[in-house]
Amino acid sequence: MEVNCAVDCVNGCVLGDKCPNLKYTEQAAKFIADTSLDEMVEMADEAVRRKLLERVSQPPKWVLPEE
Repeated sequence: MEVNCAVDCVNGCVLGDKCPNLKYTEQAAKFIADTSLDEMVEMADEAVRRKLLERVSQPPKWVLPEE
């Protein structure tokens, strides 16, 4: 049986202990336990700033329809 985690596991993992993504769950839980909320907010702010700077530094891309 093939499971699409993004679709099938929205309400929780359907595979339980057989989930191939358990290592990511453990990493995420450790990150949440070890990182303060203030640090997470700072990380998010920095990511938003970088994304905005990317948009400003790149010229617009024009897409012309093929005739």
